[in-house]
Amino acid sequence: MPSVRTPTLDIAYEEHGPTDGAPVILLHGFPYDPRCFDEVVRLLTAKGLRTVVPYVRGYGPTRFLSAATPRSGQQAAIAQDVLDLMDALRLPRAILAGFDWGSRAGCIVAALYPDRVRALLTCSAYQIQDIARSIEPADPEQERRYWYQYYFNTERGRAGLAANRRELCKLRWKLWSPTWNFDDATFERTAASFDNPDFVEVCMSSYRHRYGNSPGDPRYAAIEARLGVMPAIGVPTIALHGSVDGVHPVKDSESHGRYFTGPYERRVLEGIGHNPAQEAPAAFARAVLDLAAATR
Repeated sequence: MPSVRTPTLDIAYEEHGPTDGAPVILLHGFPYDPRCFDEVVRLLTAKGLRTVVPYVRGYGPTRFLSAATPRSGQQAAIAQDVLDLMDALRLPRAILAGFDWGSRAGCIVAALYPDRVRALLTCSAYQIQDIARSIEPADPEQERRYWYQYYFNTERGRAGLAANRRELCKLRWKLWSPTWNFDDATFERTAASFDNPDFVEVCMSSYRHRYGNSPGDPRYAAIEARLGVMPAIGVPTIALHGSVDGVHPVKDSESHGRYFTGPYERRVLEGIGHNPAQEAPAAFARAVLDLAAATR
């Protein structure tokens, strides 16, 4: 499997399609890996696009270069990794498409570095974290959905993920995508990526930093400061939202259009949960192809 060296990581990635095709970077989140894009990749490369699918820090073969580097999972870190990957692959611009952490990384790069982003596909719409307001409670039903985030803010949660990573992650899949009847083999193809030695620490950092309970890596302080104003996104964007998403209710993105100052379209996928790339690959690929056509 190929990898590229960045200032902090050896990022493993999968690449398919013609080398001169328009590049699309497909970005997964927690707890998934590039396997969620297998069918999307087939559909996109059949239309002549070039796909690059990295393993996010803490997943699969991606590795930190130094033991001294904080295992940060903060939003600025995963976004900087996308930029570093693009630089290493000499990609001046690309379509970014992702969900969960991948949506967040794509939103950040599109907001702060629009010259690098041809177009954006984001699931659940605007996903930049408003950390300054993170202590404000949501409605009780949403707080219930976030139980795993609060769990990970405790040492019991750290120990629980370390000891039961497969069981906890499989439970997330079931709760977040209640209509998706995946089999054990499908889950296991992804679960191997959770054996990365940094998986637990990167996850702990992600869920603690967003609530102000982890200081983050100082190298990303400038990016985090820029994100504090909740910057607008001006690149052409399609937002997909599964109607039965078990993390972000579909109503949550109804008002997100205010964050997008360029061409913006929201598409609700009926009967689909949190992982549209794997649950509805044709709709996910169609959105990418529509963006590619609109920005040709």
